[in-house]
Amino acid sequence: MTATNPYRGFRYPAEVIQHAVWLYHCFSLSLRDVETILAARGIVVSYETIREWGLRFGRLFANELRRRRPRPGDKWHLDEVFIRVQGKLQYLWCAVDQHGHVLDILVQNRRNARAAKRFFRKLLRGLQYVPRVIVTDKLRS
Repeated sequence: MTATNPYRGFRYPAEVIQHAVWLYHCFSLSLRDVETILAARGIVVSYETIREWGLRFGRLFANELRRRRPRPGDKWHLDEVFIRVQGKLQYLWCAVDQHGHVLDILVQNRRNARAAKRFFRKLLRGLQYVPRVIVTDKLRS
């Protein structure tokens, strides 16, 4: 069974659509900025068309980037930090692998076992494996 081409039937080739979606999502450009960049390269397309491409193909693009992302290491370091957000005390939970890649960040107003379990659940969701070692700062939570 062959996969259907999601770009079939469009006026522009798949490379132009992919480039427009890439510019919009990777560099946080406005739709009009992407329109201007494409116009400088001789491709006349409206910002509304770029918006529709982003809505339609943005998820495909994000999934492809996620698939190409390197697999995190098997040794994770977890840390929690006290921060103030708009004058209120919050807790920043951060997970980093042994190579220094940030795995996940979560800001909560609670610091207890339930909050830690929630962070772990969010961190482990969608992974095909579990880490070999998890290093913490030995705090109660």
